[in-house]
Amino acid sequence: MDRIETVAREIVDAAVKVHKRTGPGLLESVYEVLLARELERRGLTVERQRPVDVVIDGVQFNEAFRLDLLVEGLIVVEIKSVETFVPAHWKQVHTYIRLLDLRLGFLLNFGDATMKSGIHRIVNRYVGRFAPSCLRAKTM
Repeated sequence: MDRIETVAREIVDAAVKVHKRTGPGLLESVYEVLLARELERRGLTVERQRPVDVVIDGVQFNEAFRLDLLVEGLIVVEIKSVETFVPAHWKQVHTYIRLLDLRLGFLLNFGDATMKSGIHRIVNRYVGRFAPSCLRAKTM
């Protein structure tokens, strides 16, 4: 199994564990801290609130967005605690992984009654082909 799938399994398992301990109803920031801590306990590198710069048509936007979690530099994890997702939630994660040229992101909803129904895997089908030339993320 390749590294990305190993890390993905750890993320899912850790999210389920955190949700079982806490249940739904807490703030997203609480779940972010607890999930990051659980992943770090498992020996994974986790960056919280990682800023990402974007260049659009030659104009640089410093900290255009912040990733909730970037795990092992491979997988974006966006955390929500909502009743239901709206289409913008999926677009947000897809945009992040596309701009960073990553293969995988997770949209996790800790607001669901069970974590199983709150886990959504989002795949970048265009790895190796960056966003249009007018739009680029700059890694820090």
